[in-house]
Amino acid sequence: MINDLFKNAIALTGGISTGKSTVCNLFKLHGFLTIDADEIAHKLLDENSSKISTMFGEQYVQDNKVLRKKLGTIIFSNEENKLKLEALLHPLIKEEIIKQSRIFESQNKPYFVDIPLFFEKMNYPIAKSLVIYTPKETQVQRLMKRDNIDEKEALLKISNQMDIEEKKKLADLVIDNSKDLKNLQNEVERIMGEII
Repeated sequence: MINDLFKNAIALTGGISTGKSTVCNLFKLHGFLTIDADEIAHKLLDENSSKISTMFGEQYVQDNKVLRKKLGTIIFSNEENKLKLEALLHPLIKEEIIKQSRIFESQNKPYFVDIPLFFEKMNYPIAKSLVIYTPKETQVQRLMKRDNIDEKEALLKISNQMDIEEKKKLADLVIDNSKDLKNLQNEVERIMGEII
């Protein structure tokens, strides 16, 4: 039954460049199991590189690997392309997340499923959510630095997701990642105290 599936799961989400991966790594250091939807997506992209080549053109694939950055330029700026890619990937991602979740459920303790579009898509019946929060200005700055892009492109990428303030309101738990790493570690420990 699907409800048994994510009994111990906590959806970990946030916006692009709010620090989800860093938080996941900190939880892993504390022994928590995590499922990473992005990691699964990257793996599936390469496994389906021939389909990507057919759908969008062979210039987006090299040596059976999808050129993600290059593909991103036509996905983030074009709703139709984005929906086409999601139609291919989302069912496969979901299948893999369910597979990993079944294994984790057998341990009967809390674990995290890192799903960037958790609130946007509502594809997963996970009761508890944790949002990694950063004010939008910080998000823009970090994204520009991380991807070496200008403000306009950063804002375009961010606009493809629900506003971070909205996500914060919807969350059961929030980690504030607007300060330094030490503060983030304290926030992670605080959340651990709340869920154990």
